[in-house]
Amino acid sequence: MATKHILVVDDEIGIRELLRDILQDEGYHVQLAENAAAARAARLHERPDLVLLDIWMPDCDGITLLKEWVNSSLLTMPVVMMSGHGTIDTAVEATRIGAFDFLEKPIALQKLLKTVTTALKHGEQLPKSAMNLASLGKSPIVTALKDRLDKIALSPNPAPILLIGAKGSGAELCARYLQEVGSPWLALSEYGRLASEPLKILEGLRGGVLFLAELGELNKAEQKGLLLLIAKSDKYRVRVVCATSENLPRLQAEGLFDYNLYQTLAAVSLSMPALDEHKEDIPDLVGAITHLQLELAGLEYREFDVAALNALRNADWPGDLAQLDAVIRNLLQTSLGEKVGLEDVTRVLHQFDDRQATATAELTVAVQMSSEQSVSLSLDSDLLDQPLREARDAFERRYFEHHIKLVAHNMSKLADIAGLERTHLYRKLKQLGIKIKA
Repeated sequence: MATKHILVVDDEIGIRELLRDILQDEGYHVQLAENAAAARAARLHERPDLVLLDIWMPDCDGITLLKEWVNSSLLTMPVVMMSGHGTIDTAVEATRIGAFDFLEKPIALQKLLKTVTTALKHGEQLPKSAMNLASLGKSPIVTALKDRLDKIALSPNPAPILLIGAKGSGAELCARYLQEVGSPWLALSEYGRLASEPLKILEGLRGGVLFLAELGELNKAEQKGLLLLIAKSDKYRVRVVCATSENLPRLQAEGLFDYNLYQTLAAVSLSMPALDEHKEDIPDLVGAITHLQLELAGLEYREFDVAALNALRNADWPGDLAQLDAVIRNLLQTSLGEKVGLEDVTRVLHQFDDRQATATAELTVAVQMSSEQSVSLSLDSDLLDQPLREARDAFERRYFEHHIKLVAHNMSKLADIAGLERTHLYRKLKQLGIKIKA
């Protein structure tokens, strides 16, 4: 078993060294910090298994530092507060914020060792670190999102919630925000269960949260099952949170999405902000992702210099949070300097530029070839004589058949040309009776 790492934070050198000697004799690896600034630096670069944190320090008191770690998602280890001026109120405040326990100085040896052993065992049971809603930042648009979720969470009946936004925009973070501590959670990936066993899903989730990442992928039977599940969710006290990047009103109008389900979900809906709408939060997000990779993947902690952060903040993020996460993980693993700099960010952000240019050139050539072959999409008189619905279907069928040939049945290129999500594109082609080559 790996040696447990304990961080001792105290401004009195005699106490720091005494605790170090005692704990080292017990076989622990001990790191010392003389104040809050040193403790911050130590926590940024490594996750200790336990922190012994003094309350009264000259630069910043321990309660304030504990709150900082909570707000920045860094309280992922048990913290035991210490004070020579301890009161019941202080101990209650510390545990309310997130401290595991409280030790009053002078600390008895047996009390110290027992508390350390218990705290370390507790730390082994803590859930793995993860991004949370606090990680999204502090911009006005994110703050407003949190406030709306807080209001929804206070409602006596857990009504279903619809989160609307691009894929990777953080919908699951919002769903997690509504989950009560210790309650069940299910991010459903097997949508077929909605049709075959909706009530069984509820039975296993009593008092918890059910999250569906993309409503647009549900077929008619699954939509009916979800509607039944929502109707019965109050009985099981299950909160249903659904996300979508699709235009549900359009799908509903085209007969591809259940009318009653749409009306039920539209009653409580929120738009997820795209990352491009709150770029001022990117430095905080970079820090949160970096710390998360330090703890989950064991990646070496790397600081990002000001130029690198500015480049990330000024970049475009069509892939939203998921794209930013991938870029940060790439930079942490491939950058060579002590800090991640502007050159590193430029390298990763533009590594696919040549391929994109090639793809664009290929499309241009294909368009020219099609022009030379005189493929016409003019509106024939027979098309104009048809009723609007039939004329639109006929035009769309001709449009897709033309472009399918143009891109040689490449569905990714076809989706880009049509400006549709892949799932909606496949559904549209099926509706028009257009067969796709396997």
